[in-house]
Amino acid sequence: MRNKKFGFMGNFVAIFVVLIVLLIIFPLPTALLDMMFIVNLTVSFVILLTTMYIKEPLEFSIFPSLLLITTLFRLGLNVSSTRKILTNQGDAGKVIETFGKFVIQGNVVVGLIIFLIIVIVQFVVITKGSERVAEVSARFTLDAMPGKQMAIDADLSSGLIDEETARYRRLKIQREADFFGSMDGASKFVKGDSIISIIVTFINLIGGIIMGFMQNVGSFSEIMNIYSNATVGDGLMSQIPALLISTATGMIVTRSASENNLNQDMSKQFLSQPVVLIIAGSVMFGLMFIGFPPVQIIIVSVGLIALGIMLLQKQKKISKAVEEEMPSVTEEITSEASFYKNIENVYGLLYVEPIEMEFGYSLIPLVDEASGGSFLDRVVMFRKQFANDMGMVIPSIKLTDSGELNPNQYSIKLKGEQIAIGDVLIDHYLALAPSDTAEPIEGIDTIEPAFGIPAKWISEDKKSKAELADYTLIDPTSVIITHLAEVLKHHAHELLTRQEVGNILTNVKKQNAPLVEDIIPNVISIGDLQKILCNLLREGVPIKDMETILEVLGDHGANTKDTDILSEYVRQALKRSISHKFSSANQLKVLSIDAEIENIIMSSVKKMDTGSYLALDPNTIQAIVSAMGEEINKIKDLVPEVIILTSPIVRVYVKKLVDQFYQNIVVLSFSEIDNNIQIQALGNISI
Repeated sequence: MRNKKFGFMGNFVAIFVVLIVLLIIFPLPTALLDMMFIVNLTVSFVILLTTMYIKEPLEFSIFPSLLLITTLFRLGLNVSSTRKILTNQGDAGKVIETFGKFVIQGNVVVGLIIFLIIVIVQFVVITKGSERVAEVSARFTLDAMPGKQMAIDADLSSGLIDEETARYRRLKIQREADFFGSMDGASKFVKGDSIISIIVTFINLIGGIIMGFMQNVGSFSEIMNIYSNATVGDGLMSQIPALLISTATGMIVTRSASENNLNQDMSKQFLSQPVVLIIAGSVMFGLMFIGFPPVQIIIVSVGLIALGIMLLQKQKKISKAVEEEMPSVTEEITSEASFYKNIENVYGLLYVEPIEMEFGYSLIPLVDEASGGSFLDRVVMFRKQFANDMGMVIPSIKLTDSGELNPNQYSIKLKGEQIAIGDVLIDHYLALAPSDTAEPIEGIDTIEPAFGIPAKWISEDKKSKAELADYTLIDPTSVIITHLAEVLKHHAHELLTRQEVGNILTNVKKQNAPLVEDIIPNVISIGDLQKILCNLLREGVPIKDMETILEVLGDHGANTKDTDILSEYVRQALKRSISHKFSSANQLKVLSIDAEIENIIMSSVKKMDTGSYLALDPNTIQAIVSAMGEEINKIKDLVPEVIILTSPIVRVYVKKLVDQFYQNIVVLSFSEIDNNIQIQALGNISI
């Protein structure tokens, strides 16, 4: 029943197009032709108004196809009306007759001139402009596609968005490209329709005059009157809908994405400067003194001045209300002094934000959601991805503007102290060369802040050339987010507080409450658990598998309280995660350490009640570090990150020694490597 009910509506467009084609072949009764003209005019009005109320072009994505259908409809009506004009002594229905008499009004020459002016305006101004805008929009949309897709891929790989969001954004980009590409071609229909309307008009007039003489309709003046009325009426019934559709085409290709429709944007922005209206009204009033008609001038100028004064008073009322809500400086000082008389309120000043970002004033639009900035959403997606990868939730980030920074600078603070700073150009792209031999492009030399890679800031007009040269282009927001992500990954262990450990344990309790209750605090305290988890995060080891971590601590926590040793036991239990993180294609490229160095290190370990430390003499340290430096320099350009492989018993001490002299060196033990991982030694550290 449902299929039968909606069967006709589901095939309405196909049936309508077939009927349009039949219009060209079969003659229509005069009454039905009048009805079709009225339908055509109504549909044109509906399309024009729809383009004015949408917020972005993709909301009316069927417009190119609709443009073709309406153009075909008008051509079909043109053929039917021409048939009626030539075969029915100029009688093509009441609609055409009414339009013709209204425009001509008894003067054939004036009527034809007015009609020609309407046709020329439609063809030269509206149609030509819409065609050009559609062509440019299509070209720029297609040129921007690779950069937009690369930005989506970068966001996806960095974890800022998920696969579903990436798929939606790619689909939207593809739809935009298809839409503006279709509009580029569809605008040619409007141009062709305008040309054919002019041709049909001359055919109706000249052919009608010839048919009038052949059929002895009357005298020359009578024939001219009959067929000129019919010609102008038919032309207007074709040109007015075409003018509406052309205007709708211009509307939709010039419409940028907005939160409001065109009417709201126009009224909000056009009337936002009341002083302009007052000045314009005053200038118009002055034209009366050079001979302009005073009545009309007074109406227009007084109207503008009155509207400007009303809007100006309204703005002053709003400003006054805001000022009344804001206390004066004296009141603020008095109230502030009263507030801090309570010593408890002073303690509130001692709180330090875990993470804080400050921005120069030029970068505020990137952060401000009201200005279209997406920075906050990107931070939220990064927090989600980091929790999924590392098993820890990044705390909220406080965002503020700063007058101490340069306009294009931003800084990242950790617990009140600045740990990173960067510069971005809001209207440029950061271009990373694919290789040292890449084609040079013009831009501002800089260093990519997250990884220290040489790069260039390029303007929008250099974007296409950079993409063709295989440069990786990154927008300013992505540059900042990537820098923030890398900084937080390196300092995650400093952000793991005991409160956060408590939140993690509460989450584990939901799945395995007996495990948590058995281990915490009977075997190990929350403070020691925090130190162990920080040790793991410091070296980039995920703490997501908390059940395994707690089970290992339950097995070994009763035998030793040394958190470094307990961390090593946990690392060995997490060897699958560690192997997956640092290997590539089941292969691990490493530097090995000579047994002699390991023996020297082990013999220098001093144990205390609170832990153990390495006591090496300076000469030995210098020799070991020099040997490490030689081997690291040999392979640092061959592998993404240098990995040193040691025996389990000395791994923690080697790591502490390496961290004093080299950054971002990974130290693993044999017990932390999964059995299916192939180890390839690229060198051996020996003295």
